[in-house]
Amino acid sequence: MLKEITTADLAREFDLTTRAIRHYESMGLIAPSRRGRTRIFSQRDRVRLGLIARGRRLGLALEEIREIIDLYDAERGEERQILLLLGKLRARRARLQEQVRELTAILDELDAVEESCIQTLTDLSKGGNH
Repeated sequence: MLKEITTADLAREFDLTTRAIRHYESMGLIAPSRRGRTRIFSQRDRVRLGLIARGRRLGLALEEIREIIDLYDAERGEERQILLLLGKLRARRARLQEQVRELTAILDELDAVEESCIQTLTDLSKGGNH
């Protein structure tokens, strides 16, 4: 007999809150069965939750994750899923690279202003103005 997978089990396994898991359920990303008030998760739910957690770590939006997961169930889903995931990953990488460029420009400007402040303080101290 397979061990039943509970919300608490999944929360520990994927380092998620039970609230996040309930949110994913309310969005229809996972569909546990119920025994009374207890949610019982299938292996399919567990795999989906792993994909959701990974997608979130990569910075994908839940709707993007839904697209990828839903393709898995479609005919020829795996190939289409991988192609969609590749597209999403490339778009995410491009956004992150643009953010890196923007942050680098800000850091360069901070360096210039800091150097200017240091130079001004040095000039003031040489002039005896304290």
